[in-house]
Amino acid sequence: MAQNKPLIGKLLLVTLAMFGFGFALVPLYDVFCDITGINGKTAAVAATGDNAIVDTSREITIEFLARPNKDMPWVFKPEVHSMKVHPGEIHIMNYLAENPTGRMIVGQAVPSVSPGQAALYFNKIECFCFSQQQLAGGKDMLMPLQFYVDPALPAQFNTITLNYTLYDVTQAWAAQQPQQDNIGE
Repeated sequence: MAQNKPLIGKLLLVTLAMFGFGFALVPLYDVFCDITGINGKTAAVAATGDNAIVDTSREITIEFLARPNKDMPWVFKPEVHSMKVHPGEIHIMNYLAENPTGRMIVGQAVPSVSPGQAALYFNKIECFCFSQQQLAGGKDMLMPLQFYVDPALPAQFNTITLNYTLYDVTQAWAAQQPQQDNIGE
């Protein structure tokens, strides 16, 4: 048994190192994606449109895609499937959501932009993806997106595709809500 103590110590150290690496992987991945523009993550940059320079010599096609996750029962689609924009112009478009169930569901949309390098130049000013969306059963709603394409977008890009995947986060949302005290019962 005493001869196994060094081996057990090394195995425990390796296990702890693997756990630490796994724990740090998500923040490291986010930093890597921010630096390289990979995975279509966009910056949530606040912009007002003041002093905006519009490049009317260029026209970029923005394609809008949407799909609910397989566990999300909502109908989810863009109001338009594409639009042509000039870099620097601020645009608003809507996504449509419908909850055909008989219960309230909370949804969270996760965006992806392709090509990935263009994600650095696609800026969302306001977006339904910034927060969770509650929708009662049998109801529908418009979910707005306000965006612009940075005029610094390299000339090689003339089409940008914005894709949202919608997830059901009702259980996680309910777990975060303050519990009602049953005072007086």
